[in-house]
Formats: sequence, structure tokens, C-alpha cells
Amino acid sequence: MKLKEFTGEVLGTFILTLFGCGSVAVAVLFGEYNSIFQIGFVWGVGVTLAIYLTRHLSNAHLNPAVTLAMVLGKRMKTDKIPVYLTAQFLGAFLAGGAIYLLFGPSIEAYEQAHQIVRGSEASVITAKMFGEFYPNPGGSAVVSMPLAIATECFGAFLLVLAIFGLTEDANTGRPGNSITPLFIGLTVSSIIWLTAPLTQTGINPARDFGPRLFSWIAGWGDAAFPDNRGGFFWVYILAPIVGGGIAALFEPFMKRITKNIINQ
Repeated sequence: MKLKEFTGEVLGTFILTLFGCGSVAVAVLFGEYNSIFQIGFVWGVGVTLAIYLTRHLSNAHLNPAVTLAMVLGKRMKTDKIPVYLTAQFLGAFLAGGAIYLLFGPSIEAYEQAHQIVRGSEASVITAKMFGEFYPNPGGSAVVSMPLAIATECFGAFLLVLAIFGLTEDANTGRPGNSITPLFIGLTVSSIIWLTAPLTQTGINPARDFGPRLFSWIAGWGDAAFPDNRGGFFWVYILAPIVGGGIAALFEPFMKRITKNIINQ
């Protein structure tokens, strides 16, 4: 059973990270996506496909913030946490490697054309294909670390709240199981459309750290991290976990309200 769940989480996280980060790489290197709407849509498609492909194996958490929220909400046993988290980080790391294999020569050509030295501060523009940065490089948003933390926390809160609501049997208005992955994908897209100008929208510690770690190994070094004050950890690891946890604690109140409405 653990092998089945491990395989599902590796594969699913790999798929969503590959398509999502791949869309950012295509936008940066070739200018093929000219808006957050397009990139957000691809991310949503990637999430939807990943869930459809793997939910029969592991229920398709594909995100440490979701897994920990499921445990906090008593939807999953605590002893499964190591399997799920290890698989998620591994899947995201492998996706970072796959993106580099696909676009490595194009990245080098881009660096040469724009006189970018990999590992320098200027190389953030290519490093953002792997991990997130705040504010979004190349954008005009003004984002402090506290605002970035709040943004990622809020984004993960919305995602987990939507997942709980869309999979709660007591929610009589939820869509059928056959199309639930589509609505979760649209939720991810909607969050990206809202918050990507600020933080690139991580809301998934594995999706952020796995590719970011690969880019660090591949030569971006310190440029792979958003600042020297621990922003990477506080913004993209801890904040989504806290946001998901708050949603898990909030969900019973939502369920109680729903039951009261039904009984009236």
C-alpha cells in the first residue's frame, strides 16, 4: 500500500510541476505565453491531469500543505506523512530535472543573448522557471516579506478549503467525483491569476523546493533563493503549510453551518 501511495504522489507531483514550471520556462525563454492568464490556465490543466492520473493510487494530494491539512482534519493517518512528503518532494525535484534536460541548451542560449551569468543576481529571471520569487521578477508589484507570507498563506488556505469543500459528502452542492479534479485545477488557476504578480504563487512547498533545489545544484547557487533573510522558507514552505492548516481547522465550522442550513 505504501509503495502504491508513494508512486502516486511521485508521479502526480512530477506531472503538475512539469507542466506548470514548463509553462514558465516557455514564457521566459520563448515568449510564448504573454499573460498570467495563460500560465495559470496551464498550471490548472497540469493539476487536473495529475489528479486524474493518480487519485486511484494515493488520493492525489500532490502538495505537503494538503497532506498535512488532511492529517489535521483527520482525513488521513499521521504515519503516512513521511511517505507522502518524501514522494512529493522527489516528484517535484525530478520535474525540475526534466525541465532542465528539455530546455538546458535554450537556457544557455538565453543567458548568452542577454549576457546573464548564471548564479548572479541577474540570473533570477531564469531561476524563476524553477522556484518562486517575490515580487515576481520583471513585474511592478511592491511586495515585502510579511505581505509575501500572507499571500502564500492565504492562497494555500483557499486551495485547501476548496479541496475540502469539493470532497465533502455533506456538501450536497458539490460536483460529482468525475469532475472534481477539474474544479480543483480551476481553483489553482484562479489563485494564480490573483496572486502570481506578488509571489509567483507557490502554495505548494514541494513544487517550490524540489525544482529550486535542482536549480541550485545546476549552477544558480544563491540566486536560486529569494533573499538572504530566510524568505524561501517563511514564504514558500511555512506559509502554505500554515494556510492549509487553518483551512483544515476552519472546515468543521463550514460543515456545521452546512448541516444547520440543511436541517432548517
